[in-house]
Amino acid sequence: MATKFADIAKGPKDLLFDDYTTKFTLKSKKNAGPVAVTIETERGDDGSLAPKVGTKFSYAKFNVDKGQLKADGGRVLETSLKVTPDVKLSFKASKGADLCVDYAKGNFYATGVLDVIDVSKFSSSACYGLPSGLKFGGDATYALKGSTGLTGFNVGASYTVGPVFASLTASSKSQVNIGLLYKVNNELSLASQTSHASDKVCDVVAVGGAYKAPIGTVKAKVGSNGVIAASLVREIAPKVMLTASGSVSTSDLSSFKPGILLSI
Repeated sequence: MATKFADIAKGPKDLLFDDYTTKFTLKSKKNAGPVAVTIETERGDDGSLAPKVGTKFSYAKFNVDKGQLKADGGRVLETSLKVTPDVKLSFKASKGADLCVDYAKGNFYATGVLDVIDVSKFSSSACYGLPSGLKFGGDATYALKGSTGLTGFNVGASYTVGPVFASLTASSKSQVNIGLLYKVNNELSLASQTSHASDKVCDVVAVGGAYKAPIGTVKAKVGSNGVIAASLVREIAPKVMLTASGSVSTSDLSSFKPGILLSI
């Protein structure tokens, strides 16, 4: 199956960084005919409420993947069009605007992104997968204004064999990231992510696990910064998901930060 290079380390990242929140959010989804409407309200530290209203729908081969209005006046628009079975064009606008192209065929996936407001940069990526479970690829960013040329790149690979997944990525900033995921059984998975550079030989970004318990999916992680975090994801009613999480620094227990996301 074709994979974007941006997702080459997806397994460990999803386990270690998804479902951890320090915000209080209520998300409500409702279908109005062919149009899906989402209202998301977030509570600020001062008690204020910041709602966001979004929608998505499709017509023929054209999709509005995300249309959103924010309380501060901000707007988000993401659209896509399937040109051929292998090529998809998309447009994403928020603070900036990007024109994107995705090409996926077999085990090969390539992308291109052009900044269409300032026309100041172009980025591209490519990733190829082998039947053995090995995937490899890279991405690069090119400046189109000022000092034109290559401004940064990443290369990497991942390998899956049985219950073990490993990924390694290296950047032009001389940093190497290693991600590991081990599925102990159908209920328990363990993961780690570390970064390595000349000024810091080993930085443990996070080590954690996820367990599918009768009460829901329980996650926990800890990093070399001394911050411990845990979360619980549970379906409390049909199509109603509750995510409750919290984090605290071992050096300052008063820094505990709770968070709740309720999706209905």
